Amino acid sequence: MPLTEPHDDHLRQEDPVDAARDAGGGAPDETAPPGAAAAGPEAYGPEAYGPEGSASEAEASGPEEFGPEVSEPAASGPEVSEAEASAPEPEPVLPEPVRQRIVALTATVLPGLPADEVPVPLRRVAKFAPNRRARLGAPAIAAQLTADPLFRQRITARVLADTGDLGAAVLEGTAPAAADPVEVAALAYLARPRGWRELIEASGAAVRAEADSAVVAELVREAEQRATRAEHDRAVARVEAEKLRDELARVREELGQLREESRQLTRSLRETQARERKATELLATERGRATRAAADADAELRRVRARLAEAEAAAGVARASAKEARSVDDARLWLLLETIGQAAVGLRRELALDPVDKLPADFVADAFADQTAAPAAGAATRARDTDDPARLDQLLALPRAHLVVDGYNVTKRGFGEMSLEQQRKRLITGLGGIAAQTGDEVTVVFDGAERMHGLPPAPRGVRVLFSRKGETADELIRRLVRAEPPGRPVVVVSSDREVADGVRRHGAYPLGADSLLRRLARS
Repeated sequence: MPLTEPHDDHLRQEDPVDAARDAGGGAPDETAPPGAAAAGPEAYGPEAYGPEGSASEAEASGPEEFGPEVSEPAASGPEVSEAEASAPEPEPVLPEPVRQRIVALTATVLPGLPADEVPVPLRRVAKFAPNRRARLGAPAIAAQLTADPLFRQRITARVLADTGDLGAAVLEGTAPAAADPVEVAALAYLARPRGWRELIEASGAAVRAEADSAVVAELVREAEQRATRAEHDRAVARVEAEKLRDELARVREELGQLREESRQLTRSLRETQARERKATELLATERGRATRAAADADAELRRVRARLAEAEAAAGVARASAKEARSVDDARLWLLLETIGQAAVGLRRELALDPVDKLPADFVADAFADQTAAPAAGAATRARDTDDPARLDQLLALPRAHLVVDGYNVTKRGFGEMSLEQQRKRLITGLGGIAAQTGDEVTVVFDGAERMHGLPPAPRGVRVLFSRKGETADELIRRLVRAEPPGRPVVVVSSDREVADGVRRHGAYPLGADSLLRRLARS
């Protein structure tokens, strides 16, 4: 690649070998590889200047070699003045893709230039990140490429060194047929060989042609889509027309049926009117009979009222007698309860039973295997065939009641939109309030082979259990019910029919999940 700037309409045309000889002070090294001639910006670095900072022979030519404003024009005849011959041609109007590609190429190689070869307006841009350099520094880069031919030459040398055969072809003023016209125009603008303006114009024409082709292709695609939609609408219309024809035939058939039914209804109406006249005559006859029967009923009513007065008097005497008998029964019942209470105190003192720390449900929670025991005689007497939510408060009011809750059965019915963790937390918190209000023992059972993490601390009086591996919550609830002593009220809340039937056989009180949910909502 020649060391000097490629052909520019503004610059004096020189042989590349002579330009390299002038810049280097002698003939180029014939033994150097072909790429060694492309010295790029190094030819204009600090080594090209003397110790006092004066320009070396390579820079002595100055604007006469690189500046478009002082290039020597060719002789154009005596009628062309020197000012007119040296006036630079205006910059061509670049298509937007070409301008963006020129800025992108410059931004790519800009950080590779030595710091003293980067123009002052671009030194800050050179420090930007690669993705920001071309986007934010585009105006400054474009202005510098237009105003500074020497900077453009240094950029061109590095860009052409990276493009290889395409750059060499552009330097020769030719554009390969398979090359991207935008890339060719960008390289032509930077290298400026002979005919570079024609290359840029050809690129602009190619870009516009591609845009027009894209527009035409889009119009064709839209036309095909409209034709497809029209064909589809036509097919749909045909189908709808067939449907309407079938519907019309069906309506006509129904109309014939309705006309036949209308004739039958007309005949039925006539028959009904005839029967109505007969019924009117019978009604008049029956009214006479009813009048006589009403008179007989009034007489019988007077007799019944007399007997009722006698019965009320007898009932008053009976109530007085029942009140006295109830007083005697109340006294007997009080004496019986007092006797039972004293007997229980004496039995407790005789057996020396200490207060217990654990309840039957705690032993069931600690046991792994299901210890099936036969239900005690008389346990079934505790069962009640009721599923009324209002019964929950009455059952919890019984002394030493035990409330057992099927956890997920209640939560998924009441607030299933929450996560399982939020369901458990909400239910356990609500049961804590019930335990605090009633003082009853409360046990909630969840399905799960292992204890869940993230559970809130169980409130006072609430026991939280999880079924073990190979066991369901329903089986654990039945074991809890069987572990309770006969006579103790046990309330099981579950809408599972199988659970309700199972605990009812063991004497518990099954209630639906809605009863507990309403109780929690009321709290």
